[in-house]
Amino acid sequence: MEPRRRDQSADRLTPTRAETGRAIVIEPWLKQSASRAASAREADMRTPQARLEEAVGLARAIDLNVVEQGLVTLGEIRPATYIGKGKVDEFAGLVKSLEVSVVIMDCPVSPVQQRNLEKAWGAKVIDRTGLILEIFGRRARTREGALQVELAHLNYQKTRLVRAWTHLERQRGGFGFLGGPGETQIEADRRVIGERIARIEEELEKVKRTRALHRESRKRVPYPIVALVGYTNAGKSTLFNRMTQATVLSADMLFATLDPTLRAVDLPHGSRVILSDTVGFISDLPTTLVAAFRATLEEVIEADVILHVRDMSHEDAAAQSRDVEAVLGELGIEPTDKRLIEVWNKIDRLDADGRARAANLAERQPAERRPVLVSALGGEGIDALTKAIERRLGEGRLTLSLSLDPADGAGLSWLYRHAEVLTRDLGDDGRLAVTVRADAANADIVRRKYAAI
Repeated sequence: MEPRRRDQSADRLTPTRAETGRAIVIEPWLKQSASRAASAREADMRTPQARLEEAVGLARAIDLNVVEQGLVTLGEIRPATYIGKGKVDEFAGLVKSLEVSVVIMDCPVSPVQQRNLEKAWGAKVIDRTGLILEIFGRRARTREGALQVELAHLNYQKTRLVRAWTHLERQRGGFGFLGGPGETQIEADRRVIGERIARIEEELEKVKRTRALHRESRKRVPYPIVALVGYTNAGKSTLFNRMTQATVLSADMLFATLDPTLRAVDLPHGSRVILSDTVGFISDLPTTLVAAFRATLEEVIEADVILHVRDMSHEDAAAQSRDVEAVLGELGIEPTDKRLIEVWNKIDRLDADGRARAANLAERQPAERRPVLVSALGGEGIDALTKAIERRLGEGRLTLSLSLDPADGAGLSWLYRHAEVLTRDLGDDGRLAVTVRADAANADIVRRKYAAI
């Protein structure tokens, strides 16, 4: 194992529960990847050490006590154990001497490899997908979240079934000489899992229909939807709390929140939007999770504005951004989507030179893609962000000039609820001159209700 370098700032949160076990975190790294390390940095890809530190953060997110961590450089992937026999024996000694109960392999491990490693080490082996599923299982609070996590876990578990109960091969056989060998244990397990998956999918389909009805009711109000997306621990929940004065759990840890939350936010010119906080993304996010959470992520797909929150104080900010864009791409949202606004968060953690570099880089971006620099924790830049949201919502909307009776309070109130009131002045003729901005659907209603100039 190569010498390790512990990042003391990677885990600032005091565990909320007693430790769930002692763990070793292993970051396998192919030599062919190591030989391209310099070009990888130029391409804003993660270094092996950065991936290891993230894996340690994931382990600590479920209260594992990480007693050892390190990189393992491989010449090739071994079909039986992923890593070589020498390393397997080395870790077997470490597991025994450190009294380790869990070994985290930050890579995809096949069922056969997992079984062989568990036999060799006498400890539970969890790969990256299993670890993320475990975190999601702990973080889910709503019924919908629990169902989505269970669905992803069952789809993952279905591929992990191995022939471990050969003595039960005739668990459910036929009769007579032509009955056949019967249903094996693995077939029974697969059938039970398949039945449970079908039931969960039916329940989630109901949730999906309910969400669709909610979206339709919001469209009738209507309030535009602004969705927060970003890498886990980028500060989405802190920004959500800052903008909505809510108290959603926000902590300096990976996947602090999981279930989506929606709150109303009033913009500078009086119009109201619904802000949606969604699940955080991560590199190599299991496809089973993306599929399971698609009903939730439809809030992002249907959003009028998408805020891509980035942690600009993180050394891998650019690589994290690419990972988020990859997941958004799976949802059909491309980086050139006009709804996207990049929010460069945690500028309070940058020194003066770092802030200047970030500001200069932002200024060099085209006006329509210019990011907004904020500190969700301190509140800096929030006003600029709300104005940017308002401008983006205003694109494609129609501006109308209206003349109202000053005594028509109900009519003015309706305008504030259904359109964006830009100006309001009392003219010399005693009439109230109002300039509003509305989408095409509401613009027609405004024209019918009021005299548009």
